[in-house]
Amino acid sequence: MKAAVIYEYGGIENVKVEDVPQPKPQKGEAVIKIKSCGLNHLDIWVIKGRSAEKLTEAHIIGSDASGIVQSAGAEVKNIKAGDEVVVNPGLSCGRCEYCRSGQNSECETFGITGLSRPGLFAEMAAVPAVNLYPKPAHMSFDEAGGFVLTFLTAWRMLMTKANLKSGQTVLIHGIGGGVATSSLQLAKLAGAEVIVTSSSDSKLACAKGLGADHTINYKREEDIAGKVKEITSGRGADIVIDSAGATTWPCDLAAVRKGGTIVLCGVTTGATAQTNLRTIYWNQLKIFGSTLGSDEDLRQMLKAVSAGKIKPVIDSVKPLSSVREALGRMEAAEQFGKIILKVS
Repeated sequence: MKAAVIYEYGGIENVKVEDVPQPKPQKGEAVIKIKSCGLNHLDIWVIKGRSAEKLTEAHIIGSDASGIVQSAGAEVKNIKAGDEVVVNPGLSCGRCEYCRSGQNSECETFGITGLSRPGLFAEMAAVPAVNLYPKPAHMSFDEAGGFVLTFLTAWRMLMTKANLKSGQTVLIHGIGGGVATSSLQLAKLAGAEVIVTSSSDSKLACAKGLGADHTINYKREEDIAGKVKEITSGRGADIVIDSAGATTWPCDLAAVRKGGTIVLCGVTTGATAQTNLRTIYWNQLKIFGSTLGSDEDLRQMLKAVSAGKIKPVIDSVKPLSSVREALGRMEAAEQFGKIILKVS
């Protein structure tokens, strides 16, 4: 079967599409025929060597996919051949104190498909059967293929960590990326007022089309936090959603209201930032880190998305053979929404 693989860490030029052996389901696993895959910035980090584990053979990349169950291993009861499914990329042991309390995304051995085990950019993939969920009926395979990772991440950030309420104001940095765009859609579904930032007027216009109430071009606006305060009559945002990291961190602290919440899920602009600790305690801020989500987060997100008939924004659809081109577009931040690889 064809798969997108790397043999060594480095740049996207190391990604090759070539034949690899077809997987066989082990105990508790299922093999799915992949229909479509969605790119995430995580794929870039994997290619660059984020896991730091030595590669001893071809490693299949990719953490998001939709497909059809082909076969199942021993003791699999939750799915059957022919089921149309999406994959929860989060991997947990199911035994530690965090998993037993329902917080499997905080598992001591937490991992992600495509990072911690072979990924999904392939014609077939073996995955733990417990990680398979029914494909939302209102979505095509292309839409569902680029859906779970970003929407699950956004749901946990907004709903579980920040406890978003209707009428609150949410600031989202870097609209156009997967988590940012998903956060916009979910925040509007929940009845929030949303402020988004970008350096691209075209991306800001697209965000307006998705319901963004206010847009800020950070190349033209020197004081983003000041603009947020102006929009909110001096109060500041109730919630800040940040996947950028170092560059936006000072703005987060300045733009959030007293007693407000900042949730961070990524560091695409860097992992090290200076912090004035007095700002945190004097303004009584709540700061959360967040990665993917729990099984309950995923169940709630699927119900909400299906009820609201929400679909992920698709930037473009390319064949698996064009994975390097697709990764290049994402690395250059040219996309608005998800870049999809169509497999079959």
